[in-house]
Amino acid sequence: MTLREILNIVFLFVLYLALQILIVRNLVLFDVAFCFVYVACILLLPSEMSLSATLLTAFGVGIIVDTFYNTLGMHAAATVLMAYVRPAVVRFQAAQRGFDSRIVFSIHEMGSRNFFYYVLMLTFIHHFALFLIEANNVLLFLPAMVKIVASTVFTSVTIMLVQYFSRN
Repeated sequence: MTLREILNIVFLFVLYLALQILIVRNLVLFDVAFCFVYVACILLLPSEMSLSATLLTAFGVGIIVDTFYNTLGMHAAATVLMAYVRPAVVRFQAAQRGFDSRIVFSIHEMGSRNFFYYVLMLTFIHHFALFLIEANNVLLFLPAMVKIVASTVFTSVTIMLVQYFSRN
């Protein structure tokens, strides 16, 4: 990776984290759909980044969000799980849709349909882990599933809109 790519990634991390902490934190639809746009920090990492570096980055991003949300590691756990599963999702999509060896994760490079499937799958994994950790009870499984589905759609659409209107 070049210095320009690294600086671009750092800028996007700061932008997405600031967006999450300052603005999107208070954005909730009907008390069930929560927007966690910060997961785009992990979704947009370069494909050639090692798994160890990706996991450490995911942990750092999750801990920063946990600090501001006062959630004691829930976001860190869900983000690390999403980062761990990410290579399998990329391999699955590459086999299905025939991507090149170096995938650039953006709506402009992958196309809107492929990028939406990529974002939807990984966001669902993140939200599934996050809301099941939050529920912490079998009786709350159904309300947690409603939150998972609604929040996955809300977050995925938000990330798609941000990507659509960005120049990257």
